[in-house]
Amino acid sequence: MPAVLWALLCGNFVIGAGVMVVPATLNDIADSFRITAAAAGQLITVGGIVMCVCAPLCATVVAGWDRRRLLALSMLWYALLHLACAAAPGFASLLPLRALAVLAPAVFTPQAAACVGLLVPPAQRGRAITFVFLGWSLASVLGMPIGAWIGGSFGWRAAFLLVALLSVASAAWVWRAMPDGVRPQALSRAAWGQVLRSPPLMLCIAVTTLYAGGQFILFSYFAPYFRNVLAATPAQLALLFMWFGLFGVVGNLLMARFIDRLGADRCVLVAICCMAASLAAWPLGTTLWLAALVCVPWALGCFSSNSAQQARLVGLAPGLASGSIALNSSAMYAGQAVGAATGGWLIALNGYGSLNWVGLGSMLLAVAASVAAGRATRTAPA
Repeated sequence: MPAVLWALLCGNFVIGAGVMVVPATLNDIADSFRITAAAAGQLITVGGIVMCVCAPLCATVVAGWDRRRLLALSMLWYALLHLACAAAPGFASLLPLRALAVLAPAVFTPQAAACVGLLVPPAQRGRAITFVFLGWSLASVLGMPIGAWIGGSFGWRAAFLLVALLSVASAAWVWRAMPDGVRPQALSRAAWGQVLRSPPLMLCIAVTTLYAGGQFILFSYFAPYFRNVLAATPAQLALLFMWFGLFGVVGNLLMARFIDRLGADRCVLVAICCMAASLAAWPLGTTLWLAALVCVPWALGCFSSNSAQQARLVGLAPGLASGSIALNSSAMYAGQAVGAATGGWLIALNGYGSLNWVGLGSMLLAVAASVAAGRATRTAPA
């Protein structure tokens, strides 16, 4: 792989680690401010709303920017705001600072994916996009468990400081590796109209919203669930996150290997079905060991699904990729926001028992929408 793709992978790793640092340290944040886990989970909801709204808006605002400067500056912004979050004196100040911090993911992940097509030949595009998105999987196998362990051992502020340091290092690497002059073509109003009027593209984006929402109903509250239901210690929680992330990496590697051979439509469907299988089997995880086994299919599909979705969108309309991927990122973050809010409401209503079933319902809707998107793709005019 070209060196620049490694830098973008690293950037996505740091972005992913920063996004997941809140779920990883949710218990510690709640204990620090003496609030419930459901209340602390609103950090995920607010972050998801900001990323959802800002991903397409930022795609328009930064359309003409050189990607070397844009991506490096977004990582520096991430560093600065994580430092500010770590210094927040109370939850009321942490909430808006977190909202500002996640402007960086709204820029970095979609714009990094959109510019990959200008860095590799078309035949390698699907594999390159899944490779760059592997950074999110690595964030789950390394960043999330390390964040959970640091939060449990030294406090959540230390975990936020680590994200800030990694962001500075990532900014330097992107600045060094990314060539000057990478500027994907800005989308005109007519091009945005093409994206919004395209049934295959919009069905794909609906798929992302549904499976992201289905996941985050439960995924947002992994830390309090495992502590309160299965009595997991901070060390065991870190190991569970690492286990989940390890299979997330395996899933993304398999996706990168087979997506160009099997096709993005089929790969997305397989990934969603894997996640649905874990949600259906969730009640069987009555011990930590059994819960770890139940998580395996979910982990395999968790990050690989979005890698395949991005490749699917680029393959459908390469010229509209900067807009469609920004909307796809917006859909993913919207799902996170709705899922986290729904999960918090369900916990307050009747505890943790219904989270997986509501998530499964959303995942089955995603399966149906993905099948419909595949059919629309085959019948749409070129």
